[in-house]
Amino acid sequence: MKGRLRRGAAVLVAALAASVAVHDSAAARPLSADANVPVFSTAYHLVGKIRQHRIRKKETLLDIARQYDLGFNEIQELYPKMDLWLPPTGTVLHIPSRWILPEGARGQIVVNIAELRLYYFSPTGKQVSTFPVGIGERTRPTPEGTFTIKGKIAHPTWFVPPSLRHKYDFSSLPPGPDNPLGAFWLGLNHDHIGIHGTDFPWSIGWAATHGCIRLYPEDIKRLFHIVQPGTPVKIIYAPVKIGVQNHRVFVEVHRDIYNRIENFEQYGFNLLQEKKMVRRVDLEKYRQVLERQNGIPVDVTAQKEREP
Repeated sequence: MKGRLRRGAAVLVAALAASVAVHDSAAARPLSADANVPVFSTAYHLVGKIRQHRIRKKETLLDIARQYDLGFNEIQELYPKMDLWLPPTGTVLHIPSRWILPEGARGQIVVNIAELRLYYFSPTGKQVSTFPVGIGERTRPTPEGTFTIKGKIAHPTWFVPPSLRHKYDFSSLPPGPDNPLGAFWLGLNHDHIGIHGTDFPWSIGWAATHGCIRLYPEDIKRLFHIVQPGTPVKIIYAPVKIGVQNHRVFVEVHRDIYNRIENFEQYGFNLLQEKKMVRRVDLEKYRQVLERQNGIPVDVTAQKEREP
């Protein structure tokens, strides 16, 4: 069973890498005692901080991404030319563990497809937890919209969807280490779509599912225990996020992973107008960030606000 479900893992990762490569063209103080689980105060539009990591012998970029609770896309956006399997030992990497918060309500999960990241806003409105995710592949994209958590299942059985049954000689798979749903399932009120774990952690940060939202095993375990049925889930597609902190304007830009935006620069400037930020921003610096698309929040505040 393990061989059937996991055969060609290196080939799969290489194919995923090629798929993603086609599209290349004052931080909040953590409130959690666990440094590997980012939990931040929502009093800030920006959360987290950029850290550094010196690559050790035999480390891969996938290892480093998981160590810092990042999806591989977050490392790859920042270092698109670095070898996935053999990054240069001794090189110091900037770890992109700072984010602009998407708009979210108390007690709500927000998933930004373009960012491949999930945010959970606590019911008190005082904290937000954030986790990297895997999303639907381009032929079976994760749907946008507003949903709710319909149910929770620990140790779920995987029932093979009709569209995939031609690939397998079984119709269901019981709980266990080879189950692609992992150990926990949060079902949405949408047919066959849920938030779940995985038996293949390297797939976090890729467009690799059939529409579901996939988390590292350690992350889904934590999320499973803090959310309840009825929790609202908002799934958005926002490759550009704008936030303000200490009167400074920041922009964070990710790739258009589903190729939905015809003119990316125009999309970015339209967003700036919608948020009434045009006069507060250095437009040339803003344009450069739109072009780089490296996922890092950048201060684009104009030296002096322009006249209307």
